[in-house]
Amino acid sequence: MENLDIYKWFINQSPVLQALIGGLFTWGLTALGASLVFFFKTSNRKVLDMCLGFTGGVMIAASFWSLLSPAIAAVEKQQELGITNLPVWFAPAVGFLLGALFLYYLDKKIPHLHLFEPVENAEGPKTDLKKTELLVLAIALHNIPEGLAVGVAFGALAHGMDIGIEIGGAIALAIGMGIQNAPEGFAVSMPLRRQGFSKLKSWQWGQMSAIVEPIFAVIGAAIVILVYPILPYALAFAAGAMIFIVIEEVVPESQRGGNTDIASLGLIGGFIIMMCLDVALG
Repeated sequence: MENLDIYKWFINQSPVLQALIGGLFTWGLTALGASLVFFFKTSNRKVLDMCLGFTGGVMIAASFWSLLSPAIAAVEKQQELGITNLPVWFAPAVGFLLGALFLYYLDKKIPHLHLFEPVENAEGPKTDLKKTELLVLAIALHNIPEGLAVGVAFGALAHGMDIGIEIGGAIALAIGMGIQNAPEGFAVSMPLRRQGFSKLKSWQWGQMSAIVEPIFAVIGAAIVILVYPILPYALAFAAGAMIFIVIEEVVPESQRGGNTDIASLGLIGGFIIMMCLDVALG
């Protein structure tokens, strides 16, 4: 009964608050995943690669079912209302491209280090940051589009129109992002532990990588609430940003350890789970 009361309270809140709660939820699961460092001394590379593959699968599925499909539906609704006369494909295509270019820009401008790479292979501008900080920045880059996606999904609900996304779909997206964040937190905290960091320090740095999610969730929700015509662009923008991260970082990282089959199966599993979540709840 208490859970039902919490759900009723949640659905009656403003979309911005819902987005903030969704972002905090995904951050919390990152912290939960990072907390495994208190219970394990070492991590198996095969497990980490499978987790990274799982992350990629969730992000790919969410990009279509939770973002691109609603973006197309939003354009069709705007055409009915006379808000736009552009082709249905225009806004999703432009938004998707802009989202990918946005993450491409951040990838070049923010110094970061891929998992399992030596500090000499850090990407972005030259910096004096330590390996720990570079690793956290790399995962934070992953989490920016995830936070945006959650925020845009909840923000879309404010317009109360049939655009292919409902409260259940937004919740499913937040759950999916949270589920794949848990192994990300683990994937950050364990390498830090191996470098000699204390368990507490390793956990602190691991969970800090997701601090951007509630911030960008609120930003995403506020933008689509204030400017309704931008909604399909914003939904596709988040999708493009996520796909860029999957192609440029997540999948390559999952394959570098030589566990290609395990990583690929992890991706398939993540895709299926996110798809089922969205179809069941959305």
